[in-house]
Formats: sequence, C-alpha cells, structure tokens
Amino acid sequence: MEGKREIPKEMPILPTRQVVVYPLMIVPLLIGRSENIKLIDDAAVGDRTIGLFAQRDTEKEEVSVEDIYHVGTAGLILKMLKLPDGMVQLLVQGLARVKLDRVLQDRPYLKGEVEEIVAEELETVEIEAMRRNLLGLVKRMVSLSPYIPNDFYISASNLKQPGSLADLIVANLNLEVKEQQELLETIDPRQRLEKATFLLTKELELLDIGSKIQAEIKTRIDKNQREYFLRQQLEAIHKELGQEDEQAVEIKEIAQKIEEAKMPEEVEKEAKKELERLRKIPPAAAEYTVARTYLDWLINLPWAVTTEDKLDISEAKQVLDEDHYNLEKVKERILEYLAVRGLKKDMKGPILCFVGPPGVGKTSLGRSIARALGRKFVRISLGGIRDEAEIRGHRRTYIGALPGRIIQGIKRAGSRNPVFMMDEVDKVGADFRGDPSAALLEVLDPEQNNAFSDHYIDLPFDLSQVMFITTANIVDPIPSALRDRMETLDLSGYTEEEKLSIAQKFLVPRQLAEHGLEEEDLSFESEALSRISREYTREAGLRNLEREIATICRKAAREIVEGKARGKRVAVADVPEFLGPLKFFPEVAERKLEPGVVVGLAWTQTGGNILFIEAARMKGKKGLTLTGQLGDVMQESARAALTYVRTRAKELDIAEDFFEHADIHIHVPSGAIPKDGPSAGVTMAVALASLLTNRASRPFLAMTGEVTLRGQVLPVGGIKEKVLAAHRAGIKTVILPEKNEKDLIDVPELVKKELEFIGVETIDEVIEQALEGKSIS
Repeated sequence: MEGKREIPKEMPILPTRQVVVYPLMIVPLLIGRSENIKLIDDAAVGDRTIGLFAQRDTEKEEVSVEDIYHVGTAGLILKMLKLPDGMVQLLVQGLARVKLDRVLQDRPYLKGEVEEIVAEELETVEIEAMRRNLLGLVKRMVSLSPYIPNDFYISASNLKQPGSLADLIVANLNLEVKEQQELLETIDPRQRLEKATFLLTKELELLDIGSKIQAEIKTRIDKNQREYFLRQQLEAIHKELGQEDEQAVEIKEIAQKIEEAKMPEEVEKEAKKELERLRKIPPAAAEYTVARTYLDWLINLPWAVTTEDKLDISEAKQVLDEDHYNLEKVKERILEYLAVRGLKKDMKGPILCFVGPPGVGKTSLGRSIARALGRKFVRISLGGIRDEAEIRGHRRTYIGALPGRIIQGIKRAGSRNPVFMMDEVDKVGADFRGDPSAALLEVLDPEQNNAFSDHYIDLPFDLSQVMFITTANIVDPIPSALRDRMETLDLSGYTEEEKLSIAQKFLVPRQLAEHGLEEEDLSFESEALSRISREYTREAGLRNLEREIATICRKAAREIVEGKARGKRVAVADVPEFLGPLKFFPEVAERKLEPGVVVGLAWTQTGGNILFIEAARMKGKKGLTLTGQLGDVMQESARAALTYVRTRAKELDIAEDFFEHADIHIHVPSGAIPKDGPSAGVTMAVALASLLTNRASRPFLAMTGEVTLRGQVLPVGGIKEKVLAAHRAGIKTVILPEKNEKDLIDVPELVKKELEFIGVETIDEVIEQALEGKSIS
C-alpha cells in the first residue's frame, strides 16, 4: 500500500491545472478560484485530505466532473499560506492513487466518493534489472539536464519500490499533462517502469541533440573570439610597424575609385553608404564578399565614360561601303543620324530594328555601324530567353546574383554610348519566370531609358546615349508595344548580281584567308560563282553561298598539301567536280506549262519564292479538294477563286453547269512545307480559268495578288522579295496589283530592267494577260 495514512472514502475534489500529483510527491500549488479556496478552508479544519485530479482542459474556468480525469491522487495538505491578493499557496503531499467512483456534490465545490487503487509490488530479477537500468538513465539525465538537481539521483536510488521510482522520474520530466496522466493511470509497477524508461530515453535523446548544438555554437563562438583577438593583435602590430592592415588598404582603394568614377550624386551616395557598411563587416564573413562584389560593379560601370562620335559623313559612308554592299536604306539612316548629331550634340540614341531573312548581314551591319561612328560594339543574343532576370538581373538577396545582360554589356563596352545590338528579338519567349519582352519596353523607350533600373544595381543608369539595334527575321512575333518603340528597317534578299559582287569583294577573300590560301592559290570565274549561287543555293541571304565557297577552298587546300599544282582557277565546268551534282534546278525554264498550271509568287521568312499552282478536274459532284498543307486563309482564297470563276463562266466560255458533274482539285507542290496567306488568290483563279478554258499560261510569267468575289485584285505585301524570287527563277513577266506598283521603288534597277511588270485591277485583266490567246486541244 502506497503511504501509511488511511485514505477516507469521501473527500473534496481539487482540479489541478498543468500538473499531475503522484503518490509520495510533495508539490506546491497556487489556488485562485473562489470555490477551490472554499474547498481548502473546509479541508484545513477537517482531516486535511483532498483529492487531486488533473483538469483535461487547462483553460477552462468553470470545471465540472466531465472536465477532470477520473484517476487522481489523494493528497495531504502540509502547509497553507494566504497571500495578500486573496490567493492561497499550498504545499501538498501525494498519498495514494484513487479512482473517482461517484460525485456527491458539485456546489460550492466538487466532492466525491473515491476508491484507493492498490498495486502489488513484486520483487523479481526482471523488475530489478529494469530498475537498475532506469537508475543508469537517471544518472545520465542529471549530467545533461540543466533543470535536474545533482542530488536527484541519490533520492531516486533510495526508492526501493519500482512503481514509486517510475513516479518520481516522470514527475520531474518536462512532459505534457496527458503523458503524465497515462503513467498515473498505469497501475502495474512493471508497466510503469517500461513507460518511464521509454519517456526518459526520449528525453535523453533530446538532451543529447541539444548538448551537441550547444557545443557547436560554443566552438564557433570561441573560434570567432579567437580570430577577433588575433586580428586585434595583428592590427596593433601593424600600427607599431607603421603599416595598415589589408582590409583598410582595400577600403581606401575602393574609396579612391569611387571618387574617380565620377558617379551621379545619388549613386555616389549609395556607394559610400555601402563602403561604410563594408568597413564594419569582418573580411571572413560571407556578407563581405557580397558587398565587395556590388561595389566592384558600381565602380566599373562607365557612369561618365563616353566615346566621341566620328561626325565626318563622307568617312562614315566610306566605312559602311567597305563592309557592306548595297543596303542603301540602312546606310542612309545612319548618315542622317550623324548629320543630326553634328547639329544637336545631346540627341538621344535611335532604336533601330533590322528585319530580314537569315544571312543578309543584319548582325555584321551593327558592327560596321559601330566602326563608322567610332563607338564600342556590344552584342547579346535574345533567342530563347524566357527569364525576365536575364534583362533586369537578380536582386542581391539571391545567392550568386548578378546584373542583367544590359548592364553586363555596358560594363563590357566600357562606355555609356556604345552600339548595342540585340539579336533575334523576335525569338524571345515567356514563362512563369516573367516576360523578357516586357522588361525590354523600358530599355528600348527613349523617354524612359535615361533612368534604367537593374534589379541588382538598384540605381538608375542612363541608357539614352546608347544606340540600340535589334534584329529579327519577321516582325509578327514581336509584341506590338515593343514594336512600336523601334524604327523598323527592312533588309530584303539579294539579287544574283548583288550576290556575285558580294562574293567577289567579301566572301571569296574572307574564305581564302580563313583557309590559309593566297589569291594566286585559288581564284573563281564570275560565271562559276553565278552557277554556285543559282544551282547550289536558293536563299535570300549569303550563308549557304559562303558555305559552298568554303567547301571549294577546303578541297583546294587539300590538293595543295598533297603536292598538286597551285593556282587553280575554278571555271563553270569545274563546279560539279567540287560540289557534286546541282541541288536546285531552274524549274520555270525547264517546266512545260499545261492548262491548269500557273506560277505564283510567295513571301517566306527566308525571302521570296515561286509556287506552281496546279488545278485538275474529274467526274464528281461539286467537290473541292485542296492539298499542299494550305492554311485557312489560303483555303478561303481558293474557294473565293472558284466562286468567281463560276460566276464568270459564261464570259469565259465555260459551261455554266460544269461544277454540277465535276470535282475540282487544287494542289500546291512542296507539300511538306506549310503555306498560308491571301496573295495566291489571283494565281488560283487563273489556274482554274486555265483548266476550264483549256488555255495554258504564258511561259516565264508569274503573278501575285488577293482576289475578291467580285473579281477585284487587292494589294499584297512582300513585293520586293517576290520580285527578286521571280528574277532568280528566270521569270520574265510579273503580274501584280496596280496598287503595288509603288512598291517597285525598292526593287534594284538592274532587276527592273530585266523584268516586265503588268499592273492589274481585276481578274479579267489577269486572265487576258496570263493565258494564251487560243484554246489548246
């Protein structure tokens, strides 16, 4: 039996908050609720025995029998002290476990009938082993825990009863009320020992982890203190020797560079503020490197460094002509800028966008413009960029943060007025990381870029003196807001004569130099270069032409190394020997035009092209089949062309009911290539008229234009590219909308001399000009 005092059957019930009282334990309690004070007063004049039952919800003020656990401890009031604020301080000792069987009263306080719980204490070898193991854990806990007194182990060792030992240990652990109550409700001493061992082991694990953390922190603090004292001693030694420490020297150098950088007032103020912060940071700290890198960026940016523009227009024109053939519009725009700069020194830099097919020299033109102006040149590629931070940079809160490509490019240039080229602006993407094209809005806006703010620098930088040049193959993918900020200059494809001149002046000399050849080692006849351009390439630009020339240079270099004769001159007949069979056939010249086949002109991303549009009729019932990977707009043009031909059947001498018993099939060859746009409408209408009237198209003739249901021919775009494609293909006559005749001003004079242009307003005029005069039977 736990305790020698007799336990009464009836006793007042005192709910306890956040504490579970075990038998034999002496516990202080503070009583504040009026009903509980009344309970203590009544018990004090009686046998001083009370029931101590833990409260389930510690926050609840009005406690009923449902709010307390039904297993508690009978306790004896040892001392009672009334405090000035009306509260009562108790010292109680647990006597025995009791179970609440029945409530006798609930006003003014709980009183109930209880039953003493008696546990049988067995002395077995297993229980003794568990007891000793538990004492060993207690010894470890005393050494690790700051809140367990040293004599606690002695008190625990003196307890011979296993159940009481378990009670003592759990009562001194920092546990939740629920866990303490579980042990109180465990009657069997062996089970109590098991639970106490488990709880104590868990507590020891937490103490071990806490001890390791504490040791690591102490070691780190000791190391920092040691380094601090050593630095102080080193500083004192340097002072005695009349030397400054490395950090002081470095900070002094940075301060001098800040003065020399001639920063704007706002930037200089921020730089000095960051320098003062750097002075207070130990060099070994990670933050020191971050602040040092930031100051390096501020110091090395060209806040006040500019290059002087060469304003001699004749010299600039000479430089541009040396580097690029033709491209008169672009050259004229640069010379106009130089002229205005001569009159207005503080003119803002223009924002230009070069649009044209690949290989026409957009990128190299930017470098040439920089040389003509006497400015530094910077180029970045925007193709595939999807992160806004690539333009604006990352904020300094991120590890490894850097400025965006704009500020990096300006630093690389070393001046605040370079020619800054941004390639492939039409290939900028967007995803969850932001839209880079939106960030470019500020960069490419002359009204805003005088205070461009990079996320890393976080200070305004003036970009208004920079000449920004962007390049694109097509304008459509560029967002309208961004396109509106740029002046677009179209760079169309080259004619065969222009390609020949460029090859002779630029491509051949460059490839000879790149392959270690001299002019006397290898030379090209003009006709051979023309044949390479015509039969081995089909492009608006020059890349493939230069590639084929490079192939010939490599083969010539090999022959020279093998000891064969030098001085090879490539003639027309030699070209297949070097490059193999021709890759492109002169289709128009070779192909025989039959009724239902007409040549059209198309615009593509790589320049202009010719299309053979074929129409066929077969037995059926009003079926229209369209093949050749035609887009929606092109399919609608075909339907409009068929409708027009049906409405004009009588005038065209076609049976008016021809479609009642026939199917029509329109096909555009090169079926693997998607095609779209309205400019093939005229060609489709003429192909249908040719088929149904059995009249072939005139040879060496091509056409373009949009058709309406009323037979009107509407203007279309890409006239220059289409005309150049017609010229490359050997076309002699081009039919185009009359309203597009004004666009021929952009076509080179040499091409216009070799082609005949016919402007038309209606399909009837096109049919009259395009088809042979009599029917072919």
